[in-house]
Amino acid sequence: MQIIEITSLNHPGTEPYHSLTEAQLRSRQEGHGGIFIAESPKVIKVALDAGYKPVSLLCERKHITGDAADIISRIGNVPIYTGERGILSALTGYTLTRGVLCAMHRPVPSRMESICKNANRIAVIDNVVEATNVGAIFRSAAALGIDAVLLTYNTCDPLCRRAVRVSMGSVFLVPWAWIDDPIKDLKAIGFKTAAMALTSKSIPLYSPTLALEPHLAIIMGTEGDGLPKEVIEHADYTVRIPMHHGVDSLNVAAASAVAFWQLRMGNNT
Repeated sequence: MQIIEITSLNHPGTEPYHSLTEAQLRSRQEGHGGIFIAESPKVIKVALDAGYKPVSLLCERKHITGDAADIISRIGNVPIYTGERGILSALTGYTLTRGVLCAMHRPVPSRMESICKNANRIAVIDNVVEATNVGAIFRSAAALGIDAVLLTYNTCDPLCRRAVRVSMGSVFLVPWAWIDDPIKDLKAIGFKTAAMALTSKSIPLYSPTLALEPHLAIIMGTEGDGLPKEVIEHADYTVRIPMHHGVDSLNVAAASAVAFWQLRMGNNT
């Protein structure tokens, strides 16, 4: 166990927690080519259970024998940076959730074809840039039976700190990969596509045809403008969630939960 007392705001080795941007963490050449930050003991434990490898730990001194004790017993001989809450908050720029952060190696990126090989239901996140929405979509995907998640390259990184925290570690539970062209690439591997959008041709979410599709990809669009026109035009289905009281749409994270539940395979209700 390497317990290192932090004595300054630029203590060597603590750079992932304060001076590196999300983009710098992602491209930093350590381990498999990058680092991400997992926040809170519960989320860190989910990551460890899923096989993610720690780089270092940052926690309040009291948590070394408290909330972080189980984590410390599992992470091997990696540096454990500690100090009082005040200096850790000044270092990171925010109050630590449950007083524990863990820098972890990014895994080797998965291939779309590999994670979709035995999947029946896939979520596609297209140009969703808000980290809280991406995290919430992953949480719903894990809870509601989505087999894999695909993200377009203009979508927020699911391993950014905020997305990881909001997902409560669900980003470690559902296989995910980046995708270039949702319509073309999914058609090539035998998936029908359902674009969530309001158009004159949209069918209701409860249409029995949708749930009976053996391989269905549910495409969710950006928070403001929705899905690109070409995605809507070339999807096999355009789907709407029926609304009441003049409400035209839901937040993308809320809409994903409704869609994932209703479109689960074999659902006829």
